[in-house]
Amino acid sequence: QVGIKVTVQDLLTNVEKIVSVAYATYVAKPVGAEKIELEPVKLLSTEDHLEHTLAIERRRIRLGYEQVFENLMQESNKEGDYYTFEEEDAVSTDLTHVQSIELVQPPHANHHGNTFGGQIMAWMEGVASISASHLCRSHPILKSVNMFKFRGPSVVGDRLVFNAIVNNTFQNSVEVGVRVEAYNCEEWIKDRARHINSAFLIFNTVNDKGELLTFPRIKP
Repeated sequence: QVGIKVTVQDLLTNVEKIVSVAYATYVAKPVGAEKIELEPVKLLSTEDHLEHTLAIERRRIRLGYEQVFENLMQESNKEGDYYTFEEEDAVSTDLTHVQSIELVQPPHANHHGNTFGGQIMAWMEGVASISASHLCRSHPILKSVNMFKFRGPSVVGDRLVFNAIVNNTFQNSVEVGVRVEAYNCEEWIKDRARHINSAFLIFNTVNDKGELLTFPRIKP
């Protein structure tokens, strides 16, 4: 697990401000059949010990989330009565569905030919922002990206299909779910997609005074 902190520095005042903080989890890919055993990190400072402990807790929470969501998905797939949502002026989620298609070209990939994770995230943010904008009259501001997971690789020449839809609104914020599917030429003809990415993006909007705006309720 690698922690990333992005700061911006005002050249006139020399003041630094934090822009974003994220944690990326990597898996060591073996060249042969044997697994790669990573060396334990050396903890040199009090801050190192704190981050090491927090990383263990983040992993525990992440694995717990995966189990909770898996259980919820299994429950939702069972046949039964679905609740009805009746609220005046609620916006149908169908109106927020957005789809885009991107062709992976050499500048979008690393030296292995695999699509940059950051490039996929940028495309996901674009389609999710358009989806969220269907509920407001201003530009949505991205606040966080949750449960962004690589389920499989994509390579140069793949067509990536991005589907975004608003899942729910929470007064001053909105969650947009994005699913990414990849096709090579043969898969495209046969309509056999590879599910390679999913994520949930949280947006809010502000007026000219910087005040948070309220999102309308949505109808699933």
